[in-house]
Amino acid sequence: MTLPDAYVLRLSGITKRFGPLVANDAISFELKRGEVIALLGENGAGKTTLMNILFGHYVADEGTVEVMGKKLAPGDPRAALDAGVGMVHQHFTLAENMTVLENIALGTQSPWKIRLDRVAARRRIGKLSSDFGLALDPDATVASLSVGERQRVEILKALYRDARILILDEPTAVLTPSETDALFRTLKLLVAQGLSIIFISHKLHEVMAVSDRVLVLRAGRLAGERATEGSSRSELAALMVGQHVASPTVGEPKTGSVLLELKNVSTSGQGSSTRLDDVSLVLRAGEITGLAGVSGNGQATLAALIAGTLKPSSGQMAISGAQVADWTPRAALSRGIGRIPEDRHAVGTIGDMSVTENVISERYGTPRFSRRGFLDWRAARNFAEEIIRDYDVKCPSPEARIRLLSGGNMQKLILGRALDADPVIILANQPTRGLDVGAVAFVHRRLLEARERGAAILLISEDLEEVLTLSDRILVMSKGRLSSPSKRGERSIRELGELMAGQGEAA
Repeated sequence: MTLPDAYVLRLSGITKRFGPLVANDAISFELKRGEVIALLGENGAGKTTLMNILFGHYVADEGTVEVMGKKLAPGDPRAALDAGVGMVHQHFTLAENMTVLENIALGTQSPWKIRLDRVAARRRIGKLSSDFGLALDPDATVASLSVGERQRVEILKALYRDARILILDEPTAVLTPSETDALFRTLKLLVAQGLSIIFISHKLHEVMAVSDRVLVLRAGRLAGERATEGSSRSELAALMVGQHVASPTVGEPKTGSVLLELKNVSTSGQGSSTRLDDVSLVLRAGEITGLAGVSGNGQATLAALIAGTLKPSSGQMAISGAQVADWTPRAALSRGIGRIPEDRHAVGTIGDMSVTENVISERYGTPRFSRRGFLDWRAARNFAEEIIRDYDVKCPSPEARIRLLSGGNMQKLILGRALDADPVIILANQPTRGLDVGAVAFVHRRLLEARERGAAILLISEDLEEVLTLSDRILVMSKGRLSSPSKRGERSIRELGELMAGQGEAA
């Protein structure tokens, strides 16, 4: 049976199992030409697995995929590309030392051709850029591009390969508001040219703005389908989690004493992040300080400094009024700093270690888990079970390898590990990145509870809505410098976006 002309994609009865876990359970849907479908679901609902099957990274145990009326060979990304399926991943797959042109054309020529036809490639890239409003310098190296420009390269890579179906995985996760607006304008141009788009996002306001239909996955099954027009954010959120999701109430802060202070601090950069340049910052008890900024502008460097993995090259740092001299991760933990790292996979956890081993990893030498120099595994397992229960972690057992958990459940474990010790200062770096609406509400409630008991919280987030909702004071970091602080409501989301883009004052 072939697809009608109006349809470009059909998934029929897709089922995928990982041992006893059913990640996708008999999922079927169709995608029309020139249509945008939003794919929603809790972390671990099966969205990524389904898209990996479509793109050929996984082989379904049951079911078929048809593209343009023809069955797609399973487990073959090249077949998916040749059929016109393109995917832009949340974490870009670009070679930073190569040019825009080289990244886009890489792998598109016959292996029998020794040299890239740069003239033809430049001509085609120029036409695609002009047609879809994706202005780029083809000779610029990727390392010199902004985050929004790198995303344009990824989209052009797909279009260069004649993609007719485009999968966008969390496409706005690291974009400023103006870059998000530019992306949405591009999507409208793509759709007008007949492209079909699958849009994966946890940001319900964006789903409502960009999609025609919404498919909701829950526990591996298709829980519902809605036309975007006539639906609502609250209805979609309830479909995702199976019940009404209440956003936490943010009351007035009970501001206390200064718990952390930086005075005129400068540092070298951390990884690809910008160095800090004469930064001064105050964190007070009972207050959430929100820090917004485009990725790579120094937030990671500031987080590394507070976490103890980086030392300042100049300036002063004080904890509860006491000057800090020998600053290390151990010193940070002993001074009552709880750390929720930006990258839960590379920094927050060790994938091949168990849940139990990960939740005690920062405290294994304390009396609670150590007896006469030996680990008390019973106490460690009991603690892991407490975190699993109290933080509603969906987990096979405390002995399971943590890499088997979904991103949201992994984040809940990290949150539990950090907050159980009642830290006086909490470094929350992108605490809800990639989380579904239910998990986001859970994390927000826990941070607000810590604020109520008197903790000082630094919330680093690229989600301006999150910063505006939770923060008592808001700062913006651009090129390693901080803006002056503002209270909640003093600056609009547009003004903050301009500061994130480097337009306006810097302290």
